Amino acid sequence: MAWDGLLEAQWVKPFEKQTGCKVKKTFADSSNQMAALMRQTGKDQEDLVSASGDIARMLIARRLVTALNVELVPAWQDFGATFKSMPTDTVHGVHYGVPLHWTPDVLLVNTRQVKPEPISWGAIYDRRHAGKITVPNNPMQIADAALYLMRAKPALGIKDPYELTKAQFNAAVGLLAKQKALVERYWNYPADEVSDFKNGRVTLGVAWPWQTLTLQAAKVPVADGVPQEGITGWTDTWMLAVKAKHPNCAYRWLQYVSTPEVQAQIAVSYGAAPVNTKACPLMNRLQRGSCAGLHANAPSTYTDRIRFWRTPLPACGNGSKARCIALAEWQTAWARLSAGR
Repeated sequence: MAWDGLLEAQWVKPFEKQTGCKVKKTFADSSNQMAALMRQTGKDQEDLVSASGDIARMLIARRLVTALNVELVPAWQDFGATFKSMPTDTVHGVHYGVPLHWTPDVLLVNTRQVKPEPISWGAIYDRRHAGKITVPNNPMQIADAALYLMRAKPALGIKDPYELTKAQFNAAVGLLAKQKALVERYWNYPADEVSDFKNGRVTLGVAWPWQTLTLQAAKVPVADGVPQEGITGWTDTWMLAVKAKHPNCAYRWLQYVSTPEVQAQIAVSYGAAPVNTKACPLMNRLQRGSCAGLHANAPSTYTDRIRFWRTPLPACGNGSKARCIALAEWQTAWARLSAGR
């Protein structure tokens, strides 16, 4: 089970030819749908699922996926240090996923229309940009708001944007409720944001490097950056279903898609940075400048600063006895916020 774009013929067919394994595709349109499918039939009918960080820990907690032996994936040794033991898919040192790629959530601006270029996420909550703001249509925007409030309102005591008490959660949702009147569009697909920047409908928003590269190639004057509060980001991680019927082929797939050659193909095609550090030069052969453009050559000092998506769970971390707001309530709150947009 995967996101559309992760099972293209150019790398699936060679895998089938090399291994004799057959790839049967099931696609999901959203993390919510992917999680629902895994709960309903996926744990019995799927072998692998390409979960994003917002649902990975939930799949683990509900025992829909099982632990992996990363020693059976030779290319693991070439993964960037940040991606070898991520809180996204690693619990008490046990690995439940093999990361595929990653993307930071950056602040994208039209450099002609927005001057000076913002240095804070406060720009996307500023009335001066009313009607010119766009953000992803995703509950993880609550984490972005919490990340901003960590610095803007330290009295809230937010330490982790994915572990929010009721008061902290309400503050983040309240900020987003005020932002709603300023937002031109909550974008569902990266191409939507590209279109809006091209036609001048928006001038700043939350984006991925793919949008930046696409707009710059079209000569649209944009630049992206990391605001002073830091950034969030996401990974897609291959996880093994708890009742996988074809574990041998599943491991062959994990081995195959982790190699630098295949990582480079997927990166250039999908528009996300590979986790295998040896993929960069191969990416540039396929598309000039794609390695730097997608931040694939970023040092660990960059990736370590990214607060990668993690499933909000009711148990706060770090040994705290406080109760945090779980993913289902994040989804409900976001559905109310984004309604009518």
